[in-house]
Amino acid sequence: MVALGLGLAGCSVDASTAAPESKVFPFRGTTLDVRTHEVAADLVAVDREDVKVTRWFDAAAGSEHLSWELKRGVLDIDAGCSGFAICDAKFRVEVPKGVTVLRDGRKSGLRGDG
Repeated sequence: MVALGLGLAGCSVDASTAAPESKVFPFRGTTLDVRTHEVAADLVAVDREDVKVTRWFDAAAGSEHLSWELKRGVLDIDAGCSGFAICDAKFRVEVPKGVTVLRDGRKSGLRGDG
């Protein structure tokens, strides 16, 4: 859904080559629901007390929409573009070990949960 090309010959985007942006959110709960809006997101349990989100985003055309917000145990992350658009995005979400993590309201597994 994020990468969409509409006749833009020669335009190529790749989030993996974009410069990363990060944001850290204070977190005190035991459950975190990560809402991804169908954007690729790695959920990783690490030794930390807060939640760190890293975003890679690349766009060649279109109206960009980028958001990340943590409220009441829900981390809402989104990155994309609309209109005559081509873009690509991915996220990495680092959460404290031991926190129950939901993805879009459903149980998820974490890499590195040890």
